Amino acid sequence: MSKSSSLTRAASALRKLALAYPQSREDHPWGHSAFKVKGKTFLFLFHEKAFLSLSLKLPESSKSALRLPFASPTTYGLGKSGWVTAKFKGQDEVPLEMIEEWVAESFRAIAPQRLIATSKGDDQPPGPATRDTTGPKRSSRRSKK
Repeated sequence: MSKSSSLTRAASALRKLALAYPQSREDHPWGHSAFKVKGKTFLFLFHEKAFLSLSLKLPESSKSALRLPFASPTTYGLGKSGWVTAKFKGQDEVPLEMIEEWVAESFRAIAPQRLIATSKGDDQPPGPATRDTTGPKRSSRRSKK
């Protein structure tokens, strides 16, 4: 099995995960995949042959993430806001479990809190098994005295 096919599998798994979050969708600006919730991007993903790059907002774990050899602050000034870019080449091993946790953190940082509250777990955004986009409906009427 070639390493580039492991990058392809990682990219596919991350795409599937990102699209499993409530109200997420994929756009393709600049030839890259941008996964958005309510119009705001929580994951940029680029995969081509033996190269994989992803950028996400990590307000809680960016400092520890930046200690890893494959991670760096995202360019265009986004790094100052906690955005981290991870790059992998054909021979690199992708720590998929950790990256999946990063995607969850980025989704929580970007998604409206009301949308996150519709998840079935208090501390985790909904994923493939808990996806719920309906949420409780609130009445706009005030109670009469």
